[in-house]
Amino acid sequence: MRHSLDATEQRIAAALLEAPRASWRTIGRCLGLSERTVLRRAAPLYADGTLRATIVRNPMCFPALTPVALRIRCRPTKIGAVARALARRPDTVWVEILGGGDEISIVAFLDGPEARNGLLLRDLPATSAIESWTAQHLLRVFTTTLDGACGLLSADETASLNPALPPADPPVPQAADHRLIDALTVDGRAGYGELAEQAGLTAVTARRHLAALVRARMIRIATEMDLALLGIGVETLLWLTVRPSDLEGTARALSDHPHVRFAAATTGATNLLIAVATTDPNALYLFLTETLGPLSGIVSVETVPILSTVKRTGITRRDVT
Repeated sequence: MRHSLDATEQRIAAALLEAPRASWRTIGRCLGLSERTVLRRAAPLYADGTLRATIVRNPMCFPALTPVALRIRCRPTKIGAVARALARRPDTVWVEILGGGDEISIVAFLDGPEARNGLLLRDLPATSAIESWTAQHLLRVFTTTLDGACGLLSADETASLNPALPPADPPVPQAADHRLIDALTVDGRAGYGELAEQAGLTAVTARRHLAALVRARMIRIATEMDLALLGIGVETLLWLTVRPSDLEGTARALSDHPHVRFAAATTGATNLLIAVATTDPNALYLFLTETLGPLSGIVSVETVPILSTVKRTGITRRDVT
């Protein structure tokens, strides 16, 4: 993985965050580059793992999934090993080391109550390095509009990559849809011919099925990368307590904010979990005071910095020690 990107690579990466399956031609037209230049600059970023494309399921559209968020306290000397072990689980979506280096946050999409009970009642208690944990069920995950471009693209450029489409009702997933989702999880930029072969469809049908899944927000196509490469210097998790009468409005207002990359209503002592990405501590301060401050429904806020990301969007970071 790269530790820095030049200005052209940053703009290409920003475009791929906005539109993970956009063609090289579309990106070139958006950025004022030739298709050949985009391919020459982007292909090595995928080859070395700096950029990786995948999909994330919306657990609200898959009733068999049990989505949970956990805060796990560990012995600091073992936290890296525990985080890596959790990242190896196929059902974890996020794994992040928090705060003072003795706490891990995970989001997992578990395969029903039996898998949930196995994690909470068997796997975690059997790990001697884990001291305690709290678990919250995700009641609703809200669509977020994180400014993945990080100021590197203009509003017109962003709009050209993401033409607005009205949402559609979720279709009932068929066996071919699940095979299509499995293939996209491995490679979110796989060609329609490859997707068709793995899903048992024609290329035209695979394209139509994928468009229906995305438009219904059953899946989100994502480009996974270290946001620090685009100038994001501070990532933070916030656990909010919001009055129930204000929960829906508060969650939707925050999910529309360009600094918010995840928002979910939860069970537990707090009832709204959000993840925030900002350029620096001052930008985080302004978010807390100018965005959260005026929202009268918020009763309390706990702010915890993310020290290290081990896994995100279901993909383990290759450079994690």
